[in-house]
Order: sequence, then structure tokens, then C-alpha cells
Amino acid sequence: MRALSGGSMQTLRRLSVTAAIAGLFAAAFFMAGCGPTGVAVGVGVPPVCPYGYYETPPYACAPDGYYGPEWFANGVFIGAGPWYHGPRFYGHVDHAYDVRQGYRGPLPGRGERPAPARREFRGTAMHDTRGREAPANRR
Repeated sequence: MRALSGGSMQTLRRLSVTAAIAGLFAAAFFMAGCGPTGVAVGVGVPPVCPYGYYETPPYACAPDGYYGPEWFANGVFIGAGPWYHGPRFYGHVDHAYDVRQGYRGPLPGRGERPAPARREFRGTAMHDTRGREAPANRR
């Protein structure tokens, strides 16, 4: 194997330093979320559901009886998840109808109309608008 001459060695060193600097700039660029690896997710409009929608993705329509009456204003669901922009709020929910708690029954479809008669609400758990359980002193 042949040894590199002084000029070749200097060129190789310059290329290495340039590559290292370019790598640092690229890493900073991508870590800042400005590069092609940055992902933007828009949530769009809230789902139109007869009894509200679950507070967590994928925001499926919740069945009648999941949300307590305080989640509705004049019969209209006040919102949950990323579409709720009101004050901090905890409301009653019924875990018997919570898909995260094992509910596997029917769910209404988006755009469906509510039934003429509503189920009697029986829930005792409390959630905030993002689906988190209320602290013990708020129940």
C-alpha cells in the first residue's frame, strides 16, 4: 500500500472536516423539526356524533350513556380532546362504555342522529376533556 503524499493528506483532512461540519448542520436541522423528518398533524374539525366522541384518538363516536349530562349544553356536546378550548373541566363518564376499559358494544356512526329517548346516565368516574381521570379531590 502506498503512503499518501502531503498534498493528498491535507485534502483528505479538509474533506473530513467539511463532512463533519455538514453532518452537524444536518443533525441540527433535522432535530429542529425543519427537515424532511418533521411531521405536522392537523386535527381538523371535531367529529359529528350524536352523543359526543371519545376524548382520545381515534376520537370515535361514544355510545349513549358514556358522558354525563354536564358534557352537554342544551343537548349539544361541549367537546373533548383537541377541540375543547374552554376552562379546565371534569365531567362524569361511565367506564362501562369506555373502549379503553374493555367496552366492545356498538358505537354510533359519525353523522347519526340521537335516539328519541336517551339512556339514563349511571357513571361515577370523572375525566377531564383529554380523557385523564380526575384527581381524588375532584370526584
